[in-house]
Amino acid sequence: MTSTTLTQAGTTRVVSTATLLAAGAAAGPLFLGLGLAQAFTRDGFDLSRQPLSLLALGEYGWIQIANFVLSGLLALAGAAGFRRALRGGPAAAWGPALVAVLGVGLIVAGVLRADPSMGWPAGAPEGNPETMSWHSYGHGIGAMLSFGSLTVACLVFARRFGRVGALSSVLVALATVVVMAWPDQDSVSVRMVLGSALVFGWLTAVSLHTITERKH
Repeated sequence: MTSTTLTQAGTTRVVSTATLLAAGAAAGPLFLGLGLAQAFTRDGFDLSRQPLSLLALGEYGWIQIANFVLSGLLALAGAAGFRRALRGGPAAAWGPALVAVLGVGLIVAGVLRADPSMGWPAGAPEGNPETMSWHSYGHGIGAMLSFGSLTVACLVFARRFGRVGALSSVLVALATVVVMAWPDQDSVSVRMVLGSALVFGWLTAVSLHTITERKH
């Protein structure tokens, strides 16, 4: 099994490729699991109209900020694992790079918070704010990088699989685009969750498949 030796503060640690890929596989379940857990337990939050990003605001906003950042770091670890595992094969260059962009996008979206809107937190405008702050623009860019890079990654990784796997990857990408681009502003928060579930589920499946593939 391929491994890399890392030295931190005089301590030598060996991180295997499988461990890095497992970290990437965990990014999506962590992000969606912790996000939805907050959505259903934070008093007054309404997922039908308030996107998960807004959970970064308010008294317990630090939890969602940490969720974004930790999920991003896990995705970066997964990108490092893919870079090792795919070396010399299809998607070896762009595949890991796109997963790394996902990680960076999540971290950016976590550090730069969206503006209060849609009635969250209490006292926020009931709709979108009339003007956007610079950090809200940054948050949006981070979110677009995350969704966009992972959707493109579905198409890039399709080259690695047989007919069924390639078709599944392409269908996930197409379904994500349809869900996210559907022209209904009233359902955007729910559609963002569905889109996240599609691409993050794909990343988890591909990460676990790559771990299994390396064992044979």
